[in-house]
Amino acid sequence: MSDAEKNLYLLDCYMKEFEATVESVKEDKFVVLDKTAFYPNAGGQPYDTGKFIAEDGTEYNVVFVGKFGGVISHEIEVGDKPGLKPSDKIKGVIDWDRRYRLMRMHTAAHVISIIIEKDCDALITGNQLGLDKSRIDFNLEDFDRDKFAGYMDEANEIIKKGAKVTLSLLPKEEAVQKYERLTNLAKGFSDEIKEIRIVEIEGVTAEACGGTHLKDISEIKGVKLVKLDNKGKNNRRLYYELVD
Repeated sequence: MSDAEKNLYLLDCYMKEFEATVESVKEDKFVVLDKTAFYPNAGGQPYDTGKFIAEDGTEYNVVFVGKFGGVISHEIEVGDKPGLKPSDKIKGVIDWDRRYRLMRMHTAAHVISIIIEKDCDALITGNQLGLDKSRIDFNLEDFDRDKFAGYMDEANEIIKKGAKVTLSLLPKEEAVQKYERLTNLAKGFSDEIKEIRIVEIEGVTAEACGGTHLKDISEIKGVKLVKLDNKGKNNRRLYYELVD
């Protein structure tokens, strides 16, 4: 089974429900499925929550999802209910409001980041998405705070126009040849990584990214600058929130 067949969110971020088979259960609450649409805590994006529904109708709340040794594990609340066991069939249901808000935050981060990167020649060093506000970290020597309100205005203009977002899984060599800006990034990938998941915003940017994203950036609606922080030598941080 390919990564896209096992990790359903990779090519379909709008999947709200799915059916799967339990492969293993540890301590009656850590559940591994043969496939999942739940996003695990990774890359600055928080995990999905939701529930499993067993064939007998018993529901289990999914309270945490992580990836350990390349395997996605779901932590469920068991309580007094009998736990799941290998070979059980379940329906997974994503907490869509939470997922969709994080999708809006994540796609917005890509739009904001490319504007900063291009204008300041800054290196984006990380991000942390949240439901209420998110942050982008970047390396920049000359920190002209006055410019950043303009960057957010530019981001909102791009968002207003809209642009299609395409997700694809490409062999590493093909991805590097097609997207020149990924060349340096790909050098840091281990030999075990054979495919790269590409998130391309038409006419805006293409990034190697494993997170969940919108189909069109117009769904972001808008972003607002919350604050800017100086975190030390060349380390800068921007906080933003969504405009609903």
